Amino acid sequence: MPDANDAFVKFSDIQKTYDGETLVVKDLNLEIARGEFLTMLGPSGSGKTTTLMMLAGFEVATQGCILLEGRSIDHMPPHKRDIGMVFQNYALFPHMTVEENLAFPLKVRKLGRAESEARIKRALDMVRLGAHGKRRPGQLSGGQQQRVALARALVFDPKLVLMDEPLGALDKQLREQMQLEIKHIHEDLGVTLVYVTHDQSEALTMSDRIAVFNDGAIQQIAAPAELYERPRNAFVAQFIGENNRLHGKIVAMDGATCKVEVLGVGDVQALAVNVEAVGRPTELSLRPERVKLNPTPGSLPNVFTARVAEVVYLGDHVRARVSVCGHDGFVIKLPNSEGVVQLEPGTPITIGWKTEDCLALDAT
Repeated sequence: MPDANDAFVKFSDIQKTYDGETLVVKDLNLEIARGEFLTMLGPSGSGKTTTLMMLAGFEVATQGCILLEGRSIDHMPPHKRDIGMVFQNYALFPHMTVEENLAFPLKVRKLGRAESEARIKRALDMVRLGAHGKRRPGQLSGGQQQRVALARALVFDPKLVLMDEPLGALDKQLREQMQLEIKHIHEDLGVTLVYVTHDQSEALTMSDRIAVFNDGAIQQIAAPAELYERPRNAFVAQFIGENNRLHGKIVAMDGATCKVEVLGVGDVQALAVNVEAVGRPTELSLRPERVKLNPTPGSLPNVFTARVAEVVYLGDHVRARVSVCGHDGFVIKLPNSEGVVQLEPGTPITIGWKTEDCLALDAT
């Protein structure tokens, strides 16, 4: 977390309700550092977009305070917050040219003509649209329109840029290309950027930190690698990346590790991340790529026999669904680094995994 004295944006005890009964944002405390790329990630209805809209000034918090550079912005109108905004639907003026769209926020701020022209040129060059200034949005592709929207959000050098599902309308290849472009622009400018998405791969690709929302609250906030490797609870483990889940009961605890009895599987050695006590239920989380095929005898603490149910060839890896002691949906991913992995449906195999790769989390 950023130091409290250095927080660029600070949400303090924020709550939001629309009907006076149901809280869509619950007791939110969040600090964002200057120059940080923070992504708010979560399913629909989790509170992430409402949080962004309160920061933008389009929604008002029911309780709590939002600070920008140490100053309350709770009663400040959106146009005075010095915040750039990029929406999924671009929100461009269709009757204006690209240059006129970019000029609009500069006119509102009463910048002179020469400075406005210089800023517009710089912003268009930044998004590689320098030759498209005289065109109207309807003459551009979806990806080009999104670049114009990004340039317009940056042209007046805002303190903060907010993006609400900005790439949701683009196809997969263009979306992945734009993810990297936005990341590189952020790195070049050093602007503070808050990004909302429900796409976990997008969040992992772009962010300095990710705040995972569910049911109006942040479940975990961390750097992408930490979030994926060490989820704090079962919801985060399931929402970030693919995940094998095994339900069981804790039968022994030994410092940072525990032994879990899984019905139909037997005892599993796991890392005790978010557990209560011996005798209590838990959910084990295991990433498919951490499962080893036919491990050397004695090399792993968790080894089980399985039967291949389905094999999907995906080029750089093979994805296999296997049956393990009655669990038919168990998935393993095998890298295709040394040629095609030979697995056939119906084939018996042995699988195993390390204790530290199997996380014991709260029961769901």
